[in-house]
Amino acid sequence: VQLQASGGGSAPPGGSLRLSCVVSDMGDRAIGWFRQAPGKNREGLACISNPRDGTIYYADSVKGRFTISRDDAKSTVYLQMNTLEPEDTAIYYCVTVTCWRQEVGAGDFWGQGTLVTVSS
Repeated sequence: VQLQASGGGSAPPGGSLRLSCVVSDMGDRAIGWFRQAPGKNREGLACISNPRDGTIYYADSVKGRFTISRDDAKSTVYLQMNTLEPEDTAIYYCVTVTCWRQEVGAGDFWGQGTLVTVSS
């Protein structure tokens, strides 16, 4: 399985970015987004299971600001990020995961990461 993330860049506080992750052999896999900021622990942000299951999870730090979605016809998972804050500055990774309603567990396959910088 290969994951290719894109869409990172710079945005001002309060701005928006949309990350995309193309997943080879996505099938019924649950996919999630993690991030890691300098000097901080890796953080699981959101995950989405296959359409028949319909499980979605958000970390409290992004709930109400970020939205995860998937387009299985395009083998792509998206992370729409609104109302960005400087604390959202990090490298963002798409990952194969185990997705529960209360948490996300990282799996074995990680994309290469895309840098998001939020500053004025």
